[in-house]
Amino acid sequence: MNPNLHKLQPYPFQRLRDLFAGITPNPDFSPINLSIGEPKHATPSLIKEALSNSLSGLANYPTTIGSHELRQSIADWIARRYGITPPNPDKAILPVNGSREALFAFAQAVIDNSRPNPIVISPNPFYQIYEGAAFLAGATPYFLNTLPENDYAMDFSSVPAEVLSYTQLVYVCSPGNPSGKVMSLAQWKELFELSERYGFVIASDECYSEIYFDEDNPPLGALQAASLLGRSHANLVVFSSLSKRSNVPGMRSGFVAGDEAIIEKFTLYRTYHGCAMNPAVQAASVAAWNNDAHVVENRRLYAGKFAAVTPILQTVLDVKTPDAAFYLWARSDINDTDLAVRLYRDLNITVLPGSFLAREAHGINPGKNFIRMALVATPKECLEAANRIKIYL
Repeated sequence: MNPNLHKLQPYPFQRLRDLFAGITPNPDFSPINLSIGEPKHATPSLIKEALSNSLSGLANYPTTIGSHELRQSIADWIARRYGITPPNPDKAILPVNGSREALFAFAQAVIDNSRPNPIVISPNPFYQIYEGAAFLAGATPYFLNTLPENDYAMDFSSVPAEVLSYTQLVYVCSPGNPSGKVMSLAQWKELFELSERYGFVIASDECYSEIYFDEDNPPLGALQAASLLGRSHANLVVFSSLSKRSNVPGMRSGFVAGDEAIIEKFTLYRTYHGCAMNPAVQAASVAAWNNDAHVVENRRLYAGKFAAVTPILQTVLDVKTPDAAFYLWARSDINDTDLAVRLYRDLNITVLPGSFLAREAHGINPGKNFIRMALVATPKECLEAANRIKIYL
């Protein structure tokens, strides 16, 4: 077996199940689950119809690169969304089965173990795929704590030059999970300059990019930042997904886009990996990427929940509406695992302890005393949960 498998830690939701083992939630309250970031809004009819109308495609083997129509729809969406020249659909875009599997596979393709001590930098707290991908690629994770004191930014100025000299890959997440923080143009400029100096690849996880609250101020994307700074896409690859944007997490559809030379090598890797997208899913994805109206409506639903819930919770927790994404990252004076247990036991509300999303690094666990709440339930349930928590605390 791969000797690096022993380095993997249980996934946060397994740890949550273990934490709640033997606890019976208060039956006086209906259960409300705010722990997992699984969209619950209805899947748009246009996507379901495109999927069902394309089932004849199941009789064909799909190609790794997907259909030209799908790649073109993604290129058009990127140009429309970010106001930039569309990436070459035949060289700079690759459909993937959701951003999760691609983020993991990318490290396996990028890390060069012939070079000594490969390092992968990621934010902390973080999406646990980054850590697992680093370990199984034979690299060592280096965590950058994102803290309220620095507005949840990744402070690359704190990374020693020696660490940067061994760094081969940097994962960034903007909008961030769990803080919802969006990277600024100045922060992108700093990261691009470090990439040029040290030669590492940037993997920009942008799966939450379409959940935001100001229609006139959408989150800045990595390809857009490069364009605004007059830079090429060298050593830059972005990862995006329909899961949150279009409420189709079970469809497993996303893309990677950016540096054409890296996309070419990653395509070769994936040809052997055997992870081509289902033809019916490709057709449904074309319909999704070509339509923006359902995404505006999706944002409206989330905005309503945040507007209703956040002021209530602010009376008892240190929390504010994020820049984007659908999480509330709330700080309490109560230990996060204790608070999660109490809310589950006494109120039948499930939240995720922040420490489960982070690692001890540089002397602290930056998720300690935080809880993450995903506002994916119905507006009624989210409001009910907020009121229960307010009264309880």
